[in-house]
Formats: sequence, structure tokens, C-alpha cells
Amino acid sequence: MTTSRDALNLIICGVGGQGNILLSDLISSTLVKKGYHVTVAETFGVAQRGGAVFSSVRISQNRAYGPLIPEGKAHLVLGLEPLETLRTLQKYGNPETVCVTNTYPFLPIGVLARKEEYPDRNELEKTIKVLSKAAWFIDATSIALGLGARIATNIVMLGALISSGQLPLTKKDIEDEMRDTFPPQRIELNIKALELGASALRSQK
Repeated sequence: MTTSRDALNLIICGVGGQGNILLSDLISSTLVKKGYHVTVAETFGVAQRGGAVFSSVRISQNRAYGPLIPEGKAHLVLGLEPLETLRTLQKYGNPETVCVTNTYPFLPIGVLARKEEYPDRNELEKTIKVLSKAAWFIDATSIALGLGARIATNIVMLGALISSGQLPLTKKDIEDEMRDTFPPQRIELNIKALELGASALRSQK
């Protein structure tokens, strides 16, 4: 493990349609193959595309833990949407929580309808930093759009997470898992997305 904590509590948060569940599946299946005990729980705030989505992943070298992470007990947050990252940190974070988040917003219906305001980006990032021991900010959606595949945003973020060194996984571990699970025509794009995410975070170290 990269941490002395056991279990290591990872939360993946975002909104519907961002591939949150695919990430929790990829991470958990790769860890299980490496001999870790992993329990996963998925929570949907609203059962529709664009509603909040939350995955709880608990990782242990010793035993299987209950899948739900207690409030204030997240060690690591991977955020696919910055406002959802902030909300997750407010509920599950603590002074030792490490965060890797996408900076590209997914505007709620209320904001699009001009009934609500989305928080200022700089203020969002400032608050996320205050609530985290360490925080990395990746414009993953723009990177994915540069590949011509916005859907690859989640894989860009996975590359960043692996590059942070917060999980006992390497980029090769994830590449091998993707080759085992993805259709052949999707492999090259996703490996490129993984590498670009890893590079984006390395550039901040």
C-alpha cells in the first residue's frame, strides 16, 4: 500500500453519464487481481443523467470491509466534476484527505435555466485546497475533447490518479486490465487518455 491506512477509503464522485461506475469497476478489478480485498458501493443522488453519482471503494491488504465509507473518513477523493468534488469533501473529507479533481464543470439544469449560479472556478479550487491535505486539478474534459472523445474524461482522470501515487497500482496495471475488458477498437484511445492524464498530473509535481 502507498499508505499505512487499512482500509484505504477512496471516493469517486461525479454526475451521471461521466463513467463513474466504469472507474470503480476498473480500479477494483485491477486491485483484486493484485491480491487486495476490495468492496465497492454505488450511490445515485438522482436516478437520471446529470444527477450526482458516488462510488465508495474500500481497499485492504487484510480483509473485506463494509462497503460504505463513514462521513469524514475518506482518504482519497477522485472527482469527475468540481462542484461534486467540493460537496464530497465537505461531507467525507478530513485534514488528511488527498484529492484529484477535474476542473471542467458539468452545469446543472438549474444553472442552464438561469435559476441558479454555478460557483466561481477560482473559489471552488481555493475551497477544495482548504479542505484537502493535497489537491491536484486536471482539465480532463478538455484533454478528452482534444482526443475527439469527451467520453474518455474518466480515463484521463484515472491516469492522473495513478500518477499521484496514492493507489498501489501502476499505469501498466490499468493498461493490462483495459486490454482484458475493453473491445479492441477502444484500447488505443483509452491508453492515450490514460497517459495524457498521468502526464497532466506529473507536470504539477
